Amino acid sequence: MTLSLKPPSQTEFDLLALGECMIRLSPPGHQRIELTNVFEAYAGGGEYNVAYALARYGLRTGWVSRLVDNPLGAFIRNHARASGMDLSEVVWVPYDGSGRADRIGLNFTEVGIGVRPSVTLYDRGHTAIAHLKRGEVDWKRIFEKRGVRWFHTGGIFAALSDSCAEVALESMKAAHESGTIVSYDLNFRSKLWSSKKAIEVTKNLVPYIDVLIGNEEDFQKVLGFEVEGADEHLKKLPVEGYKKMVEKVVKAHPNIKAVGTTLREVVSGLVNNWSALMYYDGTMYESRKYEGLEIEDRVGGGDGFCSGFIYGFLHGKNPQECVEIGAAHGALLQSTRGDTSMVTMDEVMHVVAGGSARIKR
Repeated sequence: MTLSLKPPSQTEFDLLALGECMIRLSPPGHQRIELTNVFEAYAGGGEYNVAYALARYGLRTGWVSRLVDNPLGAFIRNHARASGMDLSEVVWVPYDGSGRADRIGLNFTEVGIGVRPSVTLYDRGHTAIAHLKRGEVDWKRIFEKRGVRWFHTGGIFAALSDSCAEVALESMKAAHESGTIVSYDLNFRSKLWSSKKAIEVTKNLVPYIDVLIGNEEDFQKVLGFEVEGADEHLKKLPVEGYKKMVEKVVKAHPNIKAVGTTLREVVSGLVNNWSALMYYDGTMYESRKYEGLEIEDRVGGGDGFCSGFIYGFLHGKNPQECVEIGAAHGALLQSTRGDTSMVTMDEVMHVVAGGSARIKR
């Protein structure tokens, strides 16, 4: 089955995303959290990152969330607006002066190097978005009146609270019923929920998913599908085993029309082997392999792949082009600090075409 996208003329949004955006605080360089006296601040979140990138590339994107009306909420708003993203469906709640009722989530991220991996420390309990409830957003009005070509959410949002899992189901069902393409990034986070809970929640969401995104751990911990031949630490990822796993997923859930996944082999904290696969309409497509990819910051690479291949579909590219754009965008996104894309589509297409990193003057 192929994806059937609504024409732009019938919609206000090319893509609408639902999820949390946090403020990330990172020590400069590769310093440690407990020893730094300076933090760099970034805005980012799994689903947010996808909408942000596509807005930068000229698409009409919107983001739905729940934010506190204080300077931290304004930090996120300013970052989003700089991309051209639509925030008109964001739910704003008052600040109570201490953050006891609602707060903006924080995460502290160290960028690894050598044998030391990158590490993220969450400070996101009881955030405003975690309190989002069914009925708080008028999904029927959004999808039927405003019109959306592609809706994106994922496992990070669903894991935040039981009510977020309910809203994920509510929104995805409304999108599906309106004829909007629904993509879902499995994005397993062990610090947010257990594999057992993830599988329990996700099985109710799968019937409304058209496009599924995830890496090897996501499919194992969220859907219960193992990658044959993968070693315990996932240092080596057998492509054939991965392909067989994706085929099993599609066979078990025939409503899924496309599956996108990144393949990351960690050589060191700053050097990875990177590529991507995409199943579409019965065929598996594999991207160029980026061997020994030097990384500035690996956080957000998967979101870069996701937004890249969605860009391809929304522009009528063929499946091979879509997976190549996704892989190239993910690779380039990891060349800068922060979770969100700081590269241009011209740069992405330069890499897709096999262009080098030779200096441009």
